[in-house]
Amino acid sequence: MKIGIHHREGSYSTEWISYCDQNDIAYKLVDCYKNDIIEQLADCDALMWHYYHESAKDIQFAKQLLFALEGSGKVVYPNRASNWHFDDKVGQKYLFESIGAPLVPSYAFYTKREALEWVNSTSFPKVFKLRGGAGSSNVRLVRSRAQAVSFVRKAFGRGFKRYHPLKNLNERWRLYKMGKMSFVDLLKGWIRLLRPTKFARVMGRDRGYIYFQDFIPNNTHDIRVTYVNNRCFASRRAVRPGDFRASGSGIPDMDQANVPLSALEISFDVAEKLGLQSAAIDFVVLDDKPLIVEICYAYGHYDGHYKHGYYDRDLNYYKEEFNAYHWMVDWVLEEVQNGKN
Repeated sequence: MKIGIHHREGSYSTEWISYCDQNDIAYKLVDCYKNDIIEQLADCDALMWHYYHESAKDIQFAKQLLFALEGSGKVVYPNRASNWHFDDKVGQKYLFESIGAPLVPSYAFYTKREALEWVNSTSFPKVFKLRGGAGSSNVRLVRSRAQAVSFVRKAFGRGFKRYHPLKNLNERWRLYKMGKMSFVDLLKGWIRLLRPTKFARVMGRDRGYIYFQDFIPNNTHDIRVTYVNNRCFASRRAVRPGDFRASGSGIPDMDQANVPLSALEISFDVAEKLGLQSAAIDFVVLDDKPLIVEICYAYGHYDGHYKHGYYDRDLNYYKEEFNAYHWMVDWVLEEVQNGKN
């Protein structure tokens, strides 16, 4: 039994490699960017690749390679069920609606006429989102019908940029003042004002669709429940000062008393129905009921996040330190063994 691991600095692969070394798990480093990647994996039972949704190279073919390998019978992380909808909020709308999950009411339109008809019949505020973007990027609060009409015209006209260098710099400056970003990373934000990223050039503009969600008021935090291999861990995140967005705020609340068990139950149910390996599921609360905002197979974590315990399927809480990246390797090993059996 052998795992192929694509290594990238700053990715999950560092933890995967360390875990394999510590536990005598057979693995080999592979390069998914090489033309002979299939040949490289000939003696492997699985591939683990933490691809990055804002990498110009990764978005060109990561999903296609993983899907092809999974179709051939190899175990992959992330698998199709976990990642086809990654960084695609519109796809997630249909996914959650199809399984009856409690999603924040969401609306997608593909013609200007239908979008304007809806705008003229609905109430405001609403939340506008592009289908891609992490950390609350590409998310705007639409406060009026006139503003929504402007958004619709732009969506079916010149379109929206995925990457905004000035907004990115402002966010980096906020995190830098909080002590959560280095000066070097802040400097990169200045550079990007003059030199767009490869990702921005590849993605171009979003146009030809528009996507809204209902605005759920009175949420000072969102809730993030992360599922990995039949376990969940959770936290709250405060909204930015003077804002409504919590994702990417860098203001965690690890007190488990503030995490509703119903959000954990929903997360386990969704993961089981969809066959997920891992998923970070974000919630807001309406009338004490958690509603899903979005989901992603890959997630970041705060310093000390893994010291606050986790939950099993029966919602038993284990107040002990853990490493979710190790659980990912365990899942792959179990799936390979199940396939051999």
